[in-house]
Amino acid sequence: MRIALVQQHVVGKHETDVERGLEAVRKAAAQGAQVICFAELAFAPFYPQQPAVPAVIDLAEPIPGPTTDAFSALAAELGVVIVLNLFERGNDGRTYDTSPVIDADGSWLGSTRMIHITEYEGFHEQGYYAPGDRGAPVYDTRHGRIGVAICYDRHYPEYMRALALASAEVVIVPQAGAVGEWPEGLYEAEMRVAAFQNGYFTALCNRVGAEERLSFAGESFVCGPDGRVLARAGQGTDEILVCDMDLGQVPTSHARTLFLRDRRPDLYGDWLGHN
Repeated sequence: MRIALVQQHVVGKHETDVERGLEAVRKAAAQGAQVICFAELAFAPFYPQQPAVPAVIDLAEPIPGPTTDAFSALAAELGVVIVLNLFERGNDGRTYDTSPVIDADGSWLGSTRMIHITEYEGFHEQGYYAPGDRGAPVYDTRHGRIGVAICYDRHYPEYMRALALASAEVVIVPQAGAVGEWPEGLYEAEMRVAAFQNGYFTALCNRVGAEERLSFAGESFVCGPDGRVLARAGQGTDEILVCDMDLGQVPTSHARTLFLRDRRPDLYGDWLGHN
């Protein structure tokens, strides 16, 4: 699988940002990318920089809707899988941080909604996002089995393990990580460990650019099932990071041949309880 991570700043006008995203898909496909991914809220300002306003639902969009329709048509034209991240207005009247997954024939396979919702300075997410209600799905795409861990969900080993147990080969992480938000190298180390412990590739696509209150770092990267970083984008740069991944490494990884085989789920329930 050749994957492309689109690390691209937001200009703040939805139609323009979507058009720039479509152009990035074309550029990535021209480089041979089969799976193309975007960062968190790729076509909108990062709204949670400020506490939520009462009419927050007016900022959100339906899925499927005009944005997913545009990317679905292009996916079918180019034969590529596309993983987006949008601020979703659900049919239930709630709003979600959501990643639609579009297959290479343009069909919408489904959407992952972020489950764990944080709240702290600059990330006032609990006023914007309801907790996801769709579990940890893995999508069987034309180019491989893909799971999605949206930003904050990556911190939860239970979630990352669930994707492995559902036979994910690649876990894509749309993120909005700010400059200096975490100690240097920590979120990269976290993704390397997740890849190694679970025997899949991790591909973190980070937001980039200076916005109202935060500057987003970029530095998107891809890790192999052995925990090594295979490719890395620059800090603060607009670029398309392209990386080749040998999915044959997944079934032969330490996690798939040893760690998952030797699990003791009969004990874990007693250890963890219901808290």
